Amino acid sequence: MKRRDFVASVLATPLFARAALAAGGNFEVSRTDAEWRAMLSDAEYRVMRKEATERAFSSPLNDEKRAGTFNCKGCDLPLYSSKTKFDSGTGWPSFYEALPGAVETKADRKLFYTRTECHCRRCGSHLGHIFDDGPAPTGLRHCINGVSLTFRAA
Repeated sequence: MKRRDFVASVLATPLFARAALAAGGNFEVSRTDAEWRAMLSDAEYRVMRKEATERAFSSPLNDEKRAGTFNCKGCDLPLYSSKTKFDSGTGWPSFYEALPGAVETKADRKLFYTRTECHCRRCGSHLGHIFDDGPAPTGLRHCINGVSLTFRAA
């Protein structure tokens, strides 16, 4: 990141920004807050609906190496193929590419710079962030909270 881009992002970020919520909008799958709370654990709710981040190296899916698909915990939409998973060393399940049409993105300005947040396109649940330090062929790293996912072996 260039210094002028960093400074611009700091100036554009409110110092007392309100905590962001899961992606807003009209989604194919929608639930009330009470319904989300009833179906998710406290940790899942904080990550998927309040855009928190799980502790690094806490998800068993970080070490999942079988062939299969990683689906959204909120609506069971297939999000990532195990073929695109790689060990980023960050402590979160990482993928270099989502399945076509599975995730949507938005700017996340909660820190002193802008990141790319990704969420499930069907229910809006927060998944994680996308960074440009991943492997070929995309050069991207989808850094995903394991609590946002379920795994289906092939």
